[in-house]
This record gives sequence, structure tokens and C-alpha cells, in this order.
Amino acid sequence: MIRKKILIIEDDPGIRMFLKTTVAAEGYDAITADSGRHAMSIISSHCPDCILLDLGLPDMDGGEIIASVRSWTQIPIVVISARSTEQDKAEALDAGADDYITKPFGAVELLARIRSALRHTHTMAENNAVARSGFYRVGSMEIDYRRYRVTVDGQDIHLTPNEFRIVALLGRHAGRVMTYRAILRELWGPAASMDNKILRVHMASIRRKLEANPSDPRYIFTEVGVGYRMAEDGDDREKKG
Repeated sequence: MIRKKILIIEDDPGIRMFLKTTVAAEGYDAITADSGRHAMSIISSHCPDCILLDLGLPDMDGGEIIASVRSWTQIPIVVISARSTEQDKAEALDAGADDYITKPFGAVELLARIRSALRHTHTMAENNAVARSGFYRVGSMEIDYRRYRVTVDGQDIHLTPNEFRIVALLGRHAGRVMTYRAILRELWGPAASMDNKILRVHMASIRRKLEANPSDPRYIFTEVGVGYRMAEDGDDREKKG
């Protein structure tokens, strides 16, 4: 059995060892780097399946690594950082990170985020098929891109045009957190207001229509203060909506 390779980029020896021990115990092949330059060398030579990235490295900012990696590959990147502001999270996700964990964190959450990031690799490939087939399905929900239609348990969900555009966009990026800014820019253009209120109003309406219990969503999760993520099959659901 081929084990998936996880690259851990962390300069703190204690945290680096915790991460290595945790992922190795789960059956992953753990590779470590304590600097940005070392990490970039490993990424190009080992082609890891997932990257765990600390932003505060001694020789370069983690954001530079995200930008460099995203210039040539879609390897999943999970940021693990003590930087906890909404702006820090949004910048990392907008730059191309797939997820963001704030220190301190537990092993259970870490492994769940890794599984989600690895699934996203498959989702990207599956979404190429979505583009060809015109459908995205998760659980009992189906998005029909050709007919501009969403159903749950086979029943039509009557979304407004803007509500459908939001759901359709999240479906095309299922498993990945999309920031408010990215959603607004994608749907209404770079000149659109970056006021998140309009998105929150739309999302409240969408959840009333899609979810059996809007306060405990099954399909669209919220990364508080950052953005939204569409569920994918096998979602761990450790994030609250």
C-alpha cells in the first residue's frame, strides 16, 4: 500500500514533532522542513500529497510559499498558524490555501482537516467531470448546472437567481473554503462592494430552503469571519455552520 506523503513546514521543534508523530500514527508518511527554502526544495523533489504550513518561518513568510506552490501545482495546503485574525485567514485562503487551523489545536481536528484537504484533490478532478456532466451531488442534494436547478431528496428547491449562483459556485469548489471576498468578486466582479452583509442575507435564505435544520447545516458550512464551504461526500462535519 502506498502511503500518502504529508510535508510539515514548521520551525518550532516541539510542534514539528507533535505534527510528525500525529500524522505518522495515522498511517501517513511524514516529511519535515524547518525553513521555507528547505520546504521549497522538498516540494519540488518529493511532490507531497498535502502540505501543513506554518506562516511564521525564519527565512520567509508562509504566504510566499503558498503563492509559489500555487503557480505550478494544486497540492492541498493546510495553514497551521498562531495568526488568528480574520484578515490573516482570508489572505491565506485567497492566496490559495485550502484550509486554516489556528494554534493551539488538537490531533482530532488536525487529522480531520488533512482528510478534507486530501479529498479536495479528488474533488478538483471530479469537478472536471462536473463541468462535463453538468451535475454536482452530495448527500441528497443535487445541483443541475445545465437546467439551473437544485433539488434535495428529488424535490425542487426554488432559489432566486443570485442564490443559485452562490450555491453553484460553492459546488464547483466543494471541499474548499471560499472567502467572502472571493465569492463577491467571482459573482459580481472586482468592482463589487466587499460588504459581507449581502452574502449573509442570501445565505440565510439559502439555508432556510436547503437545510432541514438551518442551525446545523449539512450542505454549506461557515468558516466564521472568513467564508463558506460546500460539503462533499464523507465530510467530517467537524465545522459548525
